[in-house]
Amino acid sequence: MTSPSTGPETGGPPQPEPAAAAGRALAWSLTNTVVARVGTMAIGVVLARILGPAEFGTYAVAFVALVALLSFNELGVSLAIVRWPDDPVAIAPTVTAVSVLTSLALTGAAWGAAPWFAAAMGDPGATGVVRLLSLCVLVNGVVATPAALLQRAFRQDQRMVADQVNVWVGAGVSVALALAGCGAWSLAYGRLAGSLLSAVLLVRYAPLPLRLGLDRAHLPGLLAFGLPLAGASVVIFVVGFVDQLLVGMVLGPVLLGYYVLAVNLSGWPVSMFSQPLRSVAPALFSRLRHDPDRMRGDLQRLLRPLAVVSVPLCGLLAVTAEPVVRFVYGAQWAPAAEALRWLAVLAAVRILTELAYDYLVVLGRSRALLAMQCAWIAALVPAVWVGVRLDGIGGAALALAAVGVLVGLPLHVRELHRAGVAVTSLGRAVRPALLLAAGVAAAGALVVGIGAGDLVTLAGCGTGAVVAVGAVLWRHRGDLDVVRGPRTPRGHRAARSHRLTTVGRG
Repeated sequence: MTSPSTGPETGGPPQPEPAAAAGRALAWSLTNTVVARVGTMAIGVVLARILGPAEFGTYAVAFVALVALLSFNELGVSLAIVRWPDDPVAIAPTVTAVSVLTSLALTGAAWGAAPWFAAAMGDPGATGVVRLLSLCVLVNGVVATPAALLQRAFRQDQRMVADQVNVWVGAGVSVALALAGCGAWSLAYGRLAGSLLSAVLLVRYAPLPLRLGLDRAHLPGLLAFGLPLAGASVVIFVVGFVDQLLVGMVLGPVLLGYYVLAVNLSGWPVSMFSQPLRSVAPALFSRLRHDPDRMRGDLQRLLRPLAVVSVPLCGLLAVTAEPVVRFVYGAQWAPAAEALRWLAVLAAVRILTELAYDYLVVLGRSRALLAMQCAWIAALVPAVWVGVRLDGIGGAALALAAVGVLVGLPLHVRELHRAGVAVTSLGRAVRPALLLAAGVAAAGALVVGIGAGDLVTLAGCGTGAVVAVGAVLWRHRGDLDVVRGPRTPRGHRAARSHRLTTVGRG
């Protein structure tokens, strides 16, 4: 039988405890996300000011197509590597083959459908940009297995190198081409260049070589696991992008440009707080499947600090939407604030539901997730359609936030309850965050009402919010032990130091 401190049944080097490994991985992932997000935000500001709403809207049309394809790429089988209980060497070639074949088919389909899609989005000139970006789908399929292997091994340090190369190479190419007058093409070429170099590094860092192969013994099980997740991912894409599709089709690329800028700003909290945690949470939960009580406890201990940090800051972003847009992007982008205030509310919902989603994936409840996402989208599509028709980009954002709060969040809570997580424990975990968010938002609204100028307003609101969040987070600092491992009491550290000193003298 395999010891907890050894490798899989085939043997191998000692493995770190899940909490310690997850803590280091989370630290690297958070650093990676902060650096990448700050960099992409800065570059995004530069590009938005250079290109303007019209060119930015053309790229947004192509980007929606890219995300749609990536949502179904590799059929969801790569996550099986993270969840696989034994050495993944047996399934890695099959996962790679499925990923590459699927990405080839999707890239070809995108190339042929690009003219129709661009015309439907109100911008036929975006056809070439859509086709260029579709090549990123193929790159993503090739590196799906290496990326999953690094996630399973908690090697977020190596993932950080690859991601930073992606960000900064892509940014450099995009800015250079934008200054040369290439318009929306500059963004597409930059993204493709960064993706290619990042792919080379992911393949280089992967603990297993990149190999193709179809093992009929594993293929049915992988597809049975992955296809419901792929279907859920498609539905999640529609949940996340139906608003952009409808805004583009109804209002045109210029208003889509304003709307996408607001989406990008509202996604900042998700990238900062949810994505780093998602890089380690599935692997951490997977290693605790043998201990359901501890797994449920760790979910609650992850949820509380995540909510304390993210929910109040999303609330502050909602009430300071106008000064944020004006200060960061300039007055020409001011209409984006109309959508940002509601999209910030949706960001808080996304952060909480994504943690629940990862927990349920590890439990193997992929079919339930698919049904849940279908119910969410059934409510979302008509709501967004009505919102766009009645109030433009602001109506679309309001519809998204309302459906997220009234439909999406309750569905995830219900499914967690069915999985054995008590609703009362979830309520206790998020209560400090909700109380803090109400206070931060009220104080922010008062400061904005004073009208002291964008810089002074944002500096005052931001400082107050950080201090308040830090105080509450410190009070619940014990929850962070779930990813960093329990702290050694001071007396135990002293005793351990004495023993080591005695051994050294001996």
